[in-house]
Amino acid sequence: MITRIALAISITLLISTAAFGQDWNQWRGPNRDAVVASFTPPNTWPDKLKPIWKVQVGIGHSSPVVAGKRVFVHSRKDENEVVSCFDLDTGQQLWADSYPTPYKMNPAAVTHGKGPKSTPVVSDGKLFTLGISGILSCYDGATGKLLWRREFSKTEKSTSPLYGTAMSPMVDRGVLIAHVGGNDSGTLAAFDAKTGETRWAWSGDGPGYASPIVVSVAETRQIVTQTQKNIVSFLASSGMNLWQIPFETEYVQNIVTPLIYKDTLILSGIDKGVFAIKPVLRGPGWVTEELWKNTDVSMYMSSPVVIGDYIYGLSHKRKGQFFCLDARTGKTQWLSNGREGDNSAAVVAGQFLLMLTDGAELVVIRADPKQFEVIKKYSVADSPTWAHPVPVGRRVLIKDASNLALLGFE
Repeated sequence: MITRIALAISITLLISTAAFGQDWNQWRGPNRDAVVASFTPPNTWPDKLKPIWKVQVGIGHSSPVVAGKRVFVHSRKDENEVVSCFDLDTGQQLWADSYPTPYKMNPAAVTHGKGPKSTPVVSDGKLFTLGISGILSCYDGATGKLLWRREFSKTEKSTSPLYGTAMSPMVDRGVLIAHVGGNDSGTLAAFDAKTGETRWAWSGDGPGYASPIVVSVAETRQIVTQTQKNIVSFLASSGMNLWQIPFETEYVQNIVTPLIYKDTLILSGIDKGVFAIKPVLRGPGWVTEELWKNTDVSMYMSSPVVIGDYIYGLSHKRKGQFFCLDARTGKTQWLSNGREGDNSAAVVAGQFLLMLTDGAELVVIRADPKQFEVIKKYSVADSPTWAHPVPVGRRVLIKDASNLALLGFE
């Protein structure tokens, strides 16, 4: 018994060290900016990636997350949502939990399947998941024991937006931030990470499909995100609404995660171009100033990244067009020819970009503001890849339509 307790404690401590070393503990990594903390590129990029292991985990666009030597995946099998834990090095399943989640897709999104879209988050030894129908769960990351669960059908008119829940929750100083509810009505709330109890809540709009970030502007920690019809900011400590910008996109699809560059927020949406705003504390309240706008490119489902003074991403124009913009002025630096795909999930790996398209192509691009240069292209799956790639050392985790694979660059 003592040995088992000691083992559980050691595993919990291992999982609790999220954001260190190879950990990729949430949507777009430790800082939600898609930057790999440390990456040593291979001396020579190989012609093909080396398969290490592959397991069938179920359908869904939820990205895997890594803490210590453990990989966590949220997926769907038949009418159940499944939360699984695997050994990073071997792919061996360590634990799994499933729960019934009947769900009917909106006809406009049926081709995407009804698997989870929200990426889990690991914090302080706990794993938090948000299902496609809005079920919020907390697990012990070491054992898979369910610690608490919230289901919102009694408090919200609808528990998920038109095309299913997609925002990825985050943990900030002991609270879990998630936007629950559905179309035209929802609650962005802070839940106590230990108990699931609501600490604060804002019910000013339904959820979008974007995920929140925490930024510090004028020494004020703010939670910024896109909701169904707005771009909003809240005081991280209390949930007070600091500022709000009306923002609506075609087909009710606010998706792009905000990007911070110094004290500037970079934002976009389908057919809305890319623009930069600066929140300013003026007198008793906050205002936002638009610094620049670029209509050469526009983002639909793909969230951008920043390297130095430059923004890189995928525009939805010309059926998918890689781009580079000057973050200071918004000036277009370069554009690729187009037809890259409907979506591309970006990772910043040193001076390289790893761009995973929905066509299961991992594109290695040199982060050069002067020119568009593709280093290598890798075919990484036999089915669409909408989930975010997760780099771990010189390996990368790829979630396709129903499988999870670990591939090596050497």
